[in-house]
Amino acid sequence: MSLHAPLTITNGRLLMADGRIEAGAIRCEAGFITAIGADVQAQDGDTVHDARRSLIAPGLVDIGVFAIDKPAFHFGGVTRAALMPDQNPPLDVPARVRFAAQSGKPDFWVHPLAAATQGLGGTALAEIAMMRDAGARAVCTGRRWVGDSGTMLRLLQYTGMLGMTVITHAEDAGIVGNAVATAGEMATRLGLPSAPAQAEALAISRDIALAEMAGAAIHFRNVTTASGLDLVRGAKARGLKVTAGVSPAYFMLSNLAIGAFRTFTHLSPALRCEEDRQAVIAGVADGTIDIVASGHDPRGPEDKRLPFADSAPGMSGAETLLPLTLSLVRDGVIDMARAFDLLAANPARLLGVNAGRLEVGAEADIAVVDTERPWIVNSDKMAASAGNTPFDRQPVQGRVLALFKGGVVVRTKKTAG
Repeated sequence: MSLHAPLTITNGRLLMADGRIEAGAIRCEAGFITAIGADVQAQDGDTVHDARRSLIAPGLVDIGVFAIDKPAFHFGGVTRAALMPDQNPPLDVPARVRFAAQSGKPDFWVHPLAAATQGLGGTALAEIAMMRDAGARAVCTGRRWVGDSGTMLRLLQYTGMLGMTVITHAEDAGIVGNAVATAGEMATRLGLPSAPAQAEALAISRDIALAEMAGAAIHFRNVTTASGLDLVRGAKARGLKVTAGVSPAYFMLSNLAIGAFRTFTHLSPALRCEEDRQAVIAGVADGTIDIVASGHDPRGPEDKRLPFADSAPGMSGAETLLPLTLSLVRDGVIDMARAFDLLAANPARLLGVNAGRLEVGAEADIAVVDTERPWIVNSDKMAASAGNTPFDRQPVQGRVLALFKGGVVVRTKKTAG
């Protein structure tokens, strides 16, 4: 039984599970949504929050983060995150998975991703069934691709029997090597080690073939090229259990952004050409891409204040995930319902958690959002443990005014920076 009073959020615009937006209120009790709609009223003893006609939406579910950085997640409206296995030590045994699953509670839920192989070495399979029982919601190859096709096939066969999804990094490591940029004019001009964009399509092609052989579900964490998206599109048309994700950087930026050698633009995969960026936008619009995730990877000066080729890839993305995705709504690429499918409903479905949508019986993870509120990204003032964002000083729109986890407030406008 919950020790907290029931919560009623009133005077808002509700983003309903079927995609409609309607005026009304939402009531939560014992951690779950108990009523939603135009006729919902607060009851005696309820905690009442006035949304002031802002959007009432599900809390975001972020798949594939590299660190649990609660201030940044709360700022960005994220109530749950799937933690990558690339920790120190890796999440490749049940005890570490169990510890990670408890690490954010009560105001943030961590869903660990089990390491696919021991030590993330890409050879021997890890104790996947035991890690599932310890709280792992999916299996992940980590930052790297599993190069051995036999190992990958055994992994997919095993996870297929367990009913788990494999989340994979889609780049052929033998081609990428130590590259930090995508091959082309920009990488040549800058003299940076580069790899062809086709490394992504080669990895996706092989893994789709193996997933089809195994009858297993596979999710490509970042699909960033036109050829890669075409492969995913074709696999879906054949009815395969294939899903794709992307981070906002790949629909907001092209490889022109690396021109100043600014290491905040050193990402993995590397930023692509403008044609691929446009293909990603089209993939979001037509449903080929299922999930937009932050890839949150805070990196301090020791990793970023280096020559570009020596720096570590990654960006701090939790705080900008929502406003950058909302830019696609303002541009007419997608509607608001599709935006929150990408940010909440679809990732929750992949993880098998009862969240990501506003409906009776779902867990009361709720964000109150001013979708038009302007602000300027400032890497020096971010809530994250490090401000390594390629969107530094960029104006954006969309700000979380209040956030509730299990019907309990974790952030309100009073604390908003």
